[in-house]
Amino acid sequence: MPLSLGQIEITMIDRDERLQRQRPDLSVSKIKDNMSSEEYFQNAVLRPILKFQNDILIEVFKTYIQKRKNVYYTLNLNQKLTYVAHSIQKDIKFRNQLKGIVVGLFSLKEYQLYSKNSSALNKRIMNLMIQRIQNQLQLLERATLLE
Repeated sequence: MPLSLGQIEITMIDRDERLQRQRPDLSVSKIKDNMSSEEYFQNAVLRPILKFQNDILIEVFKTYIQKRKNVYYTLNLNQKLTYVAHSIQKDIKFRNQLKGIVVGLFSLKEYQLYSKNSSALNKRIMNLMIQRIQNQLQLLERATLLE
């Protein structure tokens, strides 16, 4: 039986509410009256989604490393930091995959706001991802078995 327009609206509202309830509350992300709309979106929407998606982002990056013959593991710390930034900034397919992990958790209203200024917000998403992964390099290291 097809959904009516009213049922679709209720379904979207229900989805939006469930998505927003799943996000962590970040007291660090202070919302201030004088911030730009992009900064507000970053702190109110992007940071909580990135925190919520942290485990999958780390796992996706590990898979990225493996698919590139584990070169990452031969690098020193500064090279690893550069590798993370370069991978996210320059590999368009990978970048789009990471972006989808975030955008897929937007509510309908958030997506509508995002689509009006996607270029600036995409830069913020990628910069936040780079920072997040660079701050957790220890999670990218290979597991060593204890003998």
